Amino acid sequence: MANPNKVQQRRRQVRRLAVWAGALLFLVLLGILLLRPATGYALREMYPRTYREYVERYSREYGVDKNLVYAVAKIESNFQPDAHSHADARGVMQMTKDAFEWVQYRMGDESDATYQEIFDPEVAIKYGTYMLKLLQEEMGSDTLTLCAYHAGMSNVRAWLENEAYSSDGETLDVIPYSDTNWYVEKVLEAKSIYQRIY
Repeated sequence: MANPNKVQQRRRQVRRLAVWAGALLFLVLLGILLLRPATGYALREMYPRTYREYVERYSREYGVDKNLVYAVAKIESNFQPDAHSHADARGVMQMTKDAFEWVQYRMGDESDATYQEIFDPEVAIKYGTYMLKLLQEEMGSDTLTLCAYHAGMSNVRAWLENEAYSSDGETLDVIPYSDTNWYVEKVLEAKSIYQRIY
């Protein structure tokens, strides 16, 4: 027969343990609730909607997902208007002179805008967003669009024709340039974050 004192002692221990477990669960849940806004705030700081007026205007005008435009600007330059790459790409959207002139021609732009103005965030976002529109029309998917934005359409077309990189000629199984592969992954990740937090 069990000792009544030991039984009561065990019951008290079980109750104490249940109280502690309940208190711990409460604290964990409270911590999660309190951290969620802080996490959202931190993400919004890391992934800002800089130049929102321009991004939203031109993405709407040209039919490009604004989150894709934000993501490209974030990864290309971190929204720095004076950004300048080793490949001589410039501005928020990191366009080269050839890309700028190609977009300007395709737009039928008769303004007197010059490549020297690419450091103006509005000019950079306008032309960069239109370039994304053109590439989406030519390439289709976000992945191919971003590959073309980073490595050029001729390279992407060559990759699609190569069975080592594309099994169906329409999608890439492998992006052969490691820097382009990294770029596409980062932009798509940033786009996903923008969609989630805004």
